[in-house]
Amino acid sequence: MAEGQIYKIHSDFYYVDDGQKTHECKIREVLKKQKEKILVGDFVEFESGAIIKIIPRKNFIKRPSVANIDQIIIVSALKEPDLDLHQLNRYIALAKYYNIPAILCFNKEDLKWDKHLKEKIKKIYEPLDYKIVYTSATEHKGIKNFEKVLTNKTTVLCGNSGVGKSSLVNAINPDLNLRTKQVSEKTQRGTHTTRHCEIIKINDTSRIVDTPGFSNVRFDFILPADVDLLFDDIAKFRDQCKYSNCLHTCEDGCNVLENIDKIDKTRYESYLEFIKEAGEYKEKIKFEGNKQEHTKKLVHNKHIAKISEKKRQSARNTLKQNIYKDIEDEENE
Repeated sequence: MAEGQIYKIHSDFYYVDDGQKTHECKIREVLKKQKEKILVGDFVEFESGAIIKIIPRKNFIKRPSVANIDQIIIVSALKEPDLDLHQLNRYIALAKYYNIPAILCFNKEDLKWDKHLKEKIKKIYEPLDYKIVYTSATEHKGIKNFEKVLTNKTTVLCGNSGVGKSSLVNAINPDLNLRTKQVSEKTQRGTHTTRHCEIIKINDTSRIVDTPGFSNVRFDFILPADVDLLFDDIAKFRDQCKYSNCLHTCEDGCNVLENIDKIDKTRYESYLEFIKEAGEYKEKIKFEGNKQEHTKKLVHNKHIAKISEKKRQSARNTLKQNIYKDIEDEENE
């Protein structure tokens, strides 16, 4: 039995790197029955071209699906497309939700952009302890710093299409020749050039996860009361609120609102957007029964397929019918 990490998934094939070579594998049938979803980045045990066990993950991101990440680098463009702080806050909150360290990279420094932005970025994000790097993939500015933060890490590059994620990787290792596409002059948006998740070795010490993008990030999977925990600059005031379920929007005795001048406007606006999305989720589940029976159970430290109560009762009924039938046959003999 061997161990390795899945670096690519295509159709029903899973490509596993054991550190020396690549193995093309399929999933053993028992894992399929357990409905165990395998992700790019998962460490697995395999033999004879079959994956037989998933080693427990240290973390994962649900969409795009990737596991065992060391850090997320959020790439934003200073120009073309214009810097969107609200979208940046979404990515920061997503990293916070999954408890994965984040680094902020601002690309396209070679273009004509408002230099006041740099001071604004520093004022908002440095107090939150985010490492910030500035780069220009086309002029190779800041590439050494960018390469340095990738060292000895498996990194997910996160950001809107067109901000230059693939260009930055190509600037470090031109031999990779990742596909890039220009931003549309009409829409000021890029188009996704990546179609699936894949771990790519940039050099001997660094790997990045090339992903299809995070453009549809919405906080419609958590409850409103949990949103403030995604904002360190808001959460630090929450414990002094009058009510424990305070949403910091208009409540009496809200300590966040009393300190609103200490919170950047764009950060608070993003918080309100996420509260609205979380409120939609709360309404959705309010009258829904979301209890689902687990498809596997833990027995002797092993996950095995679990038979549903409905199927189990059906099996019991069949067994009883067969017993009664045998008794009747014996009596009629």
